[in-house]
Amino acid sequence: MEKLLSCRYVLVPESYILPPESRPVHTEISLFETIPVINLGRERGSDRAQLVKQILQASQEFGFFQLVNHGISEKLMHDVWDVANEFFKLPAKDKASLYSEDFKQRCRVYTSIDYGREKVHYWKDSLRHPCHPVEEHAHLWPEKPSPYREVMGSYAPEVRKQSLWLLDIIWEGLGLTPGYFRDELSQVQGLQVLKDGQWLAVEPLPNALVVNIGYTLQILSNGKLRSAEHRVVTHRDISRTTVCIFIHPSDDCQIGPVKELLSDCNPPLYRDIAYGDFFSTYVQDTQQRVPPLERYKILH
Repeated sequence: MEKLLSCRYVLVPESYILPPESRPVHTEISLFETIPVINLGRERGSDRAQLVKQILQASQEFGFFQLVNHGISEKLMHDVWDVANEFFKLPAKDKASLYSEDFKQRCRVYTSIDYGREKVHYWKDSLRHPCHPVEEHAHLWPEKPSPYREVMGSYAPEVRKQSLWLLDIIWEGLGLTPGYFRDELSQVQGLQVLKDGQWLAVEPLPNALVVNIGYTLQILSNGKLRSAEHRVVTHRDISRTTVCIFIHPSDDCQIGPVKELLSDCNPPLYRDIAYGDFFSTYVQDTQQRVPPLERYKILH
């Protein structure tokens, strides 16, 4: 528990600093380009084909985009930020019962990625817990701050609904049936996305949702969709809080390139693997700063 950054550090210790040979090669930050912004308020009411095109293009070229006018209330968005910030400001004793270094623990507070094994640590504390369905998992969530369970219990289903709708749009863009794979599913600037060898700074728009395509969709689409390398830079004076909702398959689900997208001209780029096994190797590879998909590539 004493390892949590929020409990002890003001200055950055040596154990959080990469040796020169391991630091990122790409250091340039674009001042003129950023990730796409898609206005759902305007596009949802007009040409669906154009919306599908926009989202698919952003997913293929960037792997990241922002959604504005998505329908989730500003008050709920603000309430989520408030309870998340309040949680990490709690005294250590109020978070101690949730602290665990076991990444398979369903609800846990932890620091870095694999603190006990890694040589250099990541500068972050995290709270991770399952959200769907809320009625089955809310009892695992933090009891403090007191509004946490109510606020997150309202927010998580809204984001899940948006995410499933977005997946349907992506499947449609790839020529698949909407709903494909659904049965298998379980404001300080700092985010940067790597594109064409240059880091793009993501300017967070008020109440926008930032969408990350991720490795699972890159595998399922056989590389048609892009999982972009991304990073977060620290601010010397201001802390940064991110609330992430992950949509992913069940652990025993086999993930691999969708058969309908394959052909003699488009052979599979990745081998099939159970999602639970992929997540385990993802943790290992991220800790060692190895590209997580390399071990699953098929050489032709």
